[in-house]
Amino acid sequence: MRHTKQSRKITSLPKNRGVIFCVILNTMQNEFEKYIQSYFGVPPDTLQQIGAFFKPKTLAKGAYFLKEGQYADQLGFVQTGIIREYLLDDKGREVTKWISSPGYFVVDIASFLFQQPARWSLQALSDTALLVISKADYAQMGQVVPKWPELEKLFFARCFTILEQRIVTHLSLSSEERYHLFFAQNPELFNQVPLQYLASMLGMTPETFSRIRKKDAER
Repeated sequence: MRHTKQSRKITSLPKNRGVIFCVILNTMQNEFEKYIQSYFGVPPDTLQQIGAFFKPKTLAKGAYFLKEGQYADQLGFVQTGIIREYLLDDKGREVTKWISSPGYFVVDIASFLFQQPARWSLQALSDTALLVISKADYAQMGQVVPKWPELEKLFFARCFTILEQRIVTHLSLSSEERYHLFFAQNPELFNQVPLQYLASMLGMTPETFSRIRKKDAER
């Protein structure tokens, strides 16, 4: 099939495409810095130093940020979209550990820090935009950001606090109570994430999850 002059013109890029990309990137960086500031309470100059290490990355729906068995070489911050963290158990069943929505960091921390094969797969459940830092840049952070050792300790302390709270929730609350607590905190995910993934993350069967959901709908 012959190409006409008109068809060749279509291949030219819009002149303002670079400008639009810069605006989007700046917005992502600003939102990231706002989150870090509220999370750690760091001054503006430190925010800029940390933000400079993170680069934009996009994942299409279904793409993987990390697969089980790989070595984690990057840590990501979710700007838009949703990422599921899961593994396959001994019976080949998928077990969801966490659903990361905007404002969450994503990484297999053991693989990232201790250079061991990842246990968890991290998969995008929707088109996702992240800011990521490579393992090499992460290692350089302390040399550039004077307060980084202190901030890193705070970061891991918060991670363990969240983990501890999840353990307490699983041990002390019934399935129905866990369902209602998670729904109160994340109502939007019930329309964005397959329900079997939510059920797995909450430690219940899809049948139990559906029964609770149906019971609430009938009230």
